[in-house]
Amino acid sequence: MKRKWSVSRFFIVVFLLAVAASTLYPFLYMISVSLSSDVYVIKNEISLLPKGLNIKAYEVVLRDPRIWTSYRNTVLYVLVGTPLSLLITAAGAYALSKKEMLFHHPFTLLIIFTMFFNGGMIPTFLVVKSLGLVDSFWSMIVPSAVSTWNLIILRTFFLGSPKELEESGKIDGLHEIGIFFRITLPLSTAALATIALFYAVGIWNNFYSALLYLRNDQLFPLQVVLRNIVMSAQMVNNGAANVGDNQVLDEPLKYATIIVSTVPILLVYPFLQKYFVKGALIGSVKG
Repeated sequence: MKRKWSVSRFFIVVFLLAVAASTLYPFLYMISVSLSSDVYVIKNEISLLPKGLNIKAYEVVLRDPRIWTSYRNTVLYVLVGTPLSLLITAAGAYALSKKEMLFHHPFTLLIIFTMFFNGGMIPTFLVVKSLGLVDSFWSMIVPSAVSTWNLIILRTFFLGSPKELEESGKIDGLHEIGIFFRITLPLSTAALATIALFYAVGIWNNFYSALLYLRNDQLFPLQVVLRNIVMSAQMVNNGAANVGDNQVLDEPLKYATIIVSTVPILLVYPFLQKYFVKGALIGSVKG
């Protein structure tokens, strides 16, 4: 059955296309500049397509031996940190969704309080240092393992889960941990995938924790190394980076670093898209 096009539908489609275009244009522009010849970049003649193919900017980034070590570190941080953060957040959200839990209201208020106030950078650093996590693999994971915002979102989602299924689980002999792992989590696939994506993106882009807690350059994540490639005095001289006997302008180099650091995490989105679509149906009671 064909849908009739109304005026309102037409304007909605036009608006969404405009939003999509405004979102894609910066990426296309950065790719074009990073792949264009220096002459056209200096003249500011780049639009959506590159002019005069030039991959020297990517050679600067990808030839640096530090880039592969940092890629490995970042991937490990994401692979270890995302499941750990998701498990802790889901367990805390499940507990807070039980209003009959002892001290439910005070615990909820204390957690919400951390959304607006925190101990500050120096006290946090001292706590991390006292735990022996400074300059270690876990300093990139443990201090930022739980996001209060994600915990509250997941708690709200769990509040809407069917109570009938939990009661049937208790009748079958399941305790709370069994209900959590065998009933609640399987019904929350869409919400968990969304929260996992939030955590993965946050860990991938985590720059702040590395600057605070890491001293060993063998533990640096991708974002720090890419920043050093652009900013360090060893590779940048008067706005141009050296690659053998050639030089790369500062602007293409910056855009190349953005593309290198952004594209991998963007590739994750298509695999999780179906969970966003199913999100409205997850948790419904089917008779």
